[in-house]
Amino acid sequence: MEYKRKYRQLSDSTKQKISQSLKGRSKGITHKENISTGLKKYWSQVPNKPVDDNQPNQ
Repeated sequence: MEYKRKYRQLSDSTKQKISQSLKGRSKGITHKENISTGLKKYWSQVPNKPVDDNQPNQ
């Protein structure tokens, strides 16, 4: 199989062109739901900051 890309890395000018072409595109409903689900899963695994009893409440 022949791929267009020869390397994983892209030049800065190519990254800029891709960025400009994707600006203003809207995401579909299922895409938004999948992003929401992924972020909820991620934040459910991040622990809370421990409370230090010696510090006054702020």
